[in-house]
Amino acid sequence: MEAVTTLITNEVFDQMVQASSNRLKKNAEFINSLNVFPVPDGDTGTNMSLSLESGAKYETEDGSEEVGHLAASLAKGLLMGARGNSGVILSQIFRGFSQNVENKQTLNAQDLVDAIVAGAQTAYKAVMKPTEGTILTVVREAAKAGKEAVADSDDLAVVMQAIDEAAKVALKSTTDLLPVLKEVGVVDSGGQGLVFVFDAFSDILNGKDINDDEFQPDPEEMNEMVDAKHHQSVQGKINPEDIEFGYCTQMMVRIGRGKQVEHDFDYDYFYQYLAKLGDSLLVINDDEVVKVHVHTEHPGKVLAWGQTFGDIVNIKIDNMRWQQEEIMEDDESSISIPTAMPENNEPKETAVIAISSGEGISKLFKSLGVTSIISGGQTMNPSTADIAKAINNTGAKKAIVLPNNKNIFLAAEQAVEVSDIPATIVHSRTIAQGMAAMLEFNPDEELDQNTANMEDNLDTVKSGQVTIAVRDTRLDGREIKKDDYMGLIDGEIVNTNPDLMGASVEMVKRMLDEDSEIVTIIFGKDANQEMAEKLQNEILDIDDDLEIEIHEGNQPVYPFLISVE
Repeated sequence: MEAVTTLITNEVFDQMVQASSNRLKKNAEFINSLNVFPVPDGDTGTNMSLSLESGAKYETEDGSEEVGHLAASLAKGLLMGARGNSGVILSQIFRGFSQNVENKQTLNAQDLVDAIVAGAQTAYKAVMKPTEGTILTVVREAAKAGKEAVADSDDLAVVMQAIDEAAKVALKSTTDLLPVLKEVGVVDSGGQGLVFVFDAFSDILNGKDINDDEFQPDPEEMNEMVDAKHHQSVQGKINPEDIEFGYCTQMMVRIGRGKQVEHDFDYDYFYQYLAKLGDSLLVINDDEVVKVHVHTEHPGKVLAWGQTFGDIVNIKIDNMRWQQEEIMEDDESSISIPTAMPENNEPKETAVIAISSGEGISKLFKSLGVTSIISGGQTMNPSTADIAKAINNTGAKKAIVLPNNKNIFLAAEQAVEVSDIPATIVHSRTIAQGMAAMLEFNPDEELDQNTANMEDNLDTVKSGQVTIAVRDTRLDGREIKKDDYMGLIDGEIVNTNPDLMGASVEMVKRMLDEDSEIVTIIFGKDANQEMAEKLQNEILDIDDDLEIEIHEGNQPVYPFLISVE
């Protein structure tokens, strides 16, 4: 069979990138469903989709005729937009890819294979303790198959198809390579995301129709996705003047109706024009309507573009700068990412940036000496760019980052590499660990010593989280039912109970030992002061010598965050 494409030109590479980004967008929820832990979070599919969306935006805005230059832009966009560990690993794959094709005008089959091999090697190096049965296994096996295929053929279509098929085989093997995946009976979610990327690459190089018919959300799902996109993209209480694209523009287009229709609806064509007008873009459609969410400086152009495909209903345009001004005026205690140096114009020696979810938790961090807060956490992982911007905007000479979630570690590590000032990470896995670390923070200490002291204090506290199961599953031999409450100690599910108070008390019992002295209860949006006080009394019935503190955290997802010292 003759190759449909003999060379990857700039135009073909752009098609590959945009198609893979769209493929991830359309399958993000499916990828999320593969997550082993049944906790309510955005996680892998959302993170990979948003990461590649950032890369695709950088690439499509590049305009170069050299594939090597486009690949560098893709890698830069992925780096800055990377969210969660899966998004960061994807960015590392394409970092290695781009470095290997630097200065290349076009790519042949050997170039493509060499680039994917380099991508696999870079991704492995980026992870301190590589784990087999993950996206790393999938990219390694795909690269290996590419090397074998290119030895027999210089046909790009054939070689990419071999890479894609090997990735799928490797994906199936992840179930057996990781015991936790085998127990639940799923494949690795990050590996599945990469397979969707390679699927799209293969479809483009084989000249296949890349319209994804399997993604047909109903109207309610479309509305929920648009709302979720808005909330994911508005991170923290930032200075209104720092909002690059000021108008949150939403519309629904009834495809093919109206007097100004000029185009038949084509997802990629429709999407790519809007991608040039702003960011936080979401385009979802079924056979009759397409819904759009985008942050832009040109809402009129967005509406005019929509009219060329159909008539417009449900228009909503919000001036986000004005909204932000109102928030800042109404909430004098609002927490923001600083955009200038302190009022005395003297920079802090060392700033501390903490990722926090919930206004009450953010206030607690500020009271402990945290300089800046980035809104985020389990349901909203900040990107590399979010963290780097927060570091640079502190006005300090150096900075320390508290991720407070292990899924933010890799993005934070990338952020400190690209920040303008020396910065380090204290690897706090939970809110409680972040607060424990702050007890060792000394603003007059050297950066490395400060970091070491704070790291040493992480394990002085036990972290408990109570949340609700979002699906039935079996994990670590335990049957977990949807809507049951789960107790997690340092990230491990230790008990379940259909009753919130029962689950919380049982979890605390497991956390206590003869050396326990202080229990801190932080109640979230799905709990209240009365419930926290009831939990306090239940804990005192276990041991009335304990000192118990109660704080309002306002955090989502977790009705109770509990620490024991």
